[in-house]
Amino acid sequence: MSNETNNVIQANNDRLMHNDYTSATILSTVTNFIMNHDKPFTHTYRTYIRLRESGPQTLHFWHSNAVDSTWDMGQIAAASDLGGKWRIEAAFVADGGMEPKGDVVKGSQVPLTFDGNISKIVQSGEKFWSDEVQIDIPAGHFLAFTWSITTMSSGKTIPFNTETLLATVYDAPGILADQESSNSYQESENQLVVPTFIGYKKQVEKQLIFLGDSITQGVRTAKDQYEYWVARIAAELPTTTGVWNIGSGWARAYDAATDGAWLYKAKQADEIVIVLGVNDLGTANRIATQLMTDLTTIISTLKINNPLINIILCTVPTFNFTDEQEKAWRKVNDQIRTKPPIGVDRVFDIAEVLSQDAPNDHQLKPEYMTNMYDPHPNGIAGKAIAEAFLAWY
Repeated sequence: MSNETNNVIQANNDRLMHNDYTSATILSTVTNFIMNHDKPFTHTYRTYIRLRESGPQTLHFWHSNAVDSTWDMGQIAAASDLGGKWRIEAAFVADGGMEPKGDVVKGSQVPLTFDGNISKIVQSGEKFWSDEVQIDIPAGHFLAFTWSITTMSSGKTIPFNTETLLATVYDAPGILADQESSNSYQESENQLVVPTFIGYKKQVEKQLIFLGDSITQGVRTAKDQYEYWVARIAAELPTTTGVWNIGSGWARAYDAATDGAWLYKAKQADEIVIVLGVNDLGTANRIATQLMTDLTTIISTLKINNPLINIILCTVPTFNFTDEQEKAWRKVNDQIRTKPPIGVDRVFDIAEVLSQDAPNDHQLKPEYMTNMYDPHPNGIAGKAIAEAFLAWY
């Protein structure tokens, strides 16, 4: 059987499972970094996650062992870099209680299995599903996901997300996944190590995906509060609309345009909201035509994959650009507003929501900034964007 045929079968299997399952959380679990150690190691990671719905759940986890988007300029991690070979020693889901303190509610842990096995060897670049698992998470409680992992080599191994974390995460050396207490665990500052897709069994009318960078991920907003704009939108939508946030810090349009690991996730959408360009114009210092070419490629690729997909393209968010970057930002947004790429169904003007009045419309409203030096939209901005989007939507 050819690699092309295998890829088609894999994509169809994943799509089928996404039709039965939708994202259980608005927390983005996209990867933008990779562990790089001088020798193999064993470590346990425990993450506290807010679910869209409480009560009895049938959960199903899907994972992609690859980096989704580029960190910085790609010196360590670039889009679609493959993870190394590693082993899941054990994994558990549990009731994390009302406060993420590093422990779990006594007697609530349920083991996660993979084709009936507690452990699993993960191959480089592998995509795989867990078995289904049932758990009851009371209203107001967190889901705690814990797994112990052993790397099989030195060097680059496990992809993960590194940023100012939006969820509380603890980690500890050794195999401690089955431990209910917080003994030996320490709170992590910048390592979100979780499966790519945390799904729950739910019949939905459509799968809505948000594809973007740190602004979509919610970076700089308050930990565990889910106050960023995508989370606020999801909280107001009926749960019959599945919502999957695949925003990633430092990400740029050209990461997605390569049609790699990140866009593979976006292809699971029935409807998609694309919010890209800040890092293309800023970090990467690309010009307007380059960004528009990449956005056009993304949209064309998504339409070829699914001609029925509904594509919402957002203007590039306001990010206090100046000089040539400001000129490129204005040129791109003018084109998105007046003549978006073929395949775009609607345009949402997120920049208009965030901007000061002209002629200072290239600058974020001061009350929306994380601080006087950081133009990442804060929780107040998240509320404003969500309200504007829902009124428009």
